[in-house]
This record gives sequence, structure tokens and C-alpha cells, in this order.
Amino acid sequence: MCPLGFDGKYLRDVLFGVFMSLSMSFVMSLVLTIINLGFAPDFLVRWLRAFSIGFAVSFPTSLITVPLVRRIVNKLAG
Repeated sequence: MCPLGFDGKYLRDVLFGVFMSLSMSFVMSLVLTIINLGFAPDFLVRWLRAFSIGFAVSFPTSLITVPLVRRIVNKLAG
């Protein structure tokens, strides 16, 4: 049992979603900001804004999609 009182599977899914969302938002926002702006003088501010918006969208999305994708993969992989 988790110290916070959550089921271990639920906590794993949430933590997976947090880290996956952080890493994907980080990389995608960085690459797309570079492609769209280059290294402009206000690059860091614009990239951090894009990253925060990306994470705000991707984290709740991952909470829905991670369990669904896990079930699909388990069915396909046996």
C-alpha cells in the first residue's frame, strides 16, 4: 500500500503519466519552438510558455490514455 493511501497500480499510472507528459512536453515544445522561432532573444520565455501549455494538456490526456493503451497492448501482446 502506498503511504498516501492510493492503490499501487493507480499510483504507477499517475506517476507514469507525470513523467511521460513532462518528458514529451519538454522535447516537443523545445523542438517546435526552435523550428518556429529559431533562437530569438525571447526564446526561453516563449519555450517555457509552450512547455507549460503542453504539459497542462498532456498530463490529463495521459491519465485517460495510459490505462487504455496499456489494455490494448496487453491484448495484442498476450
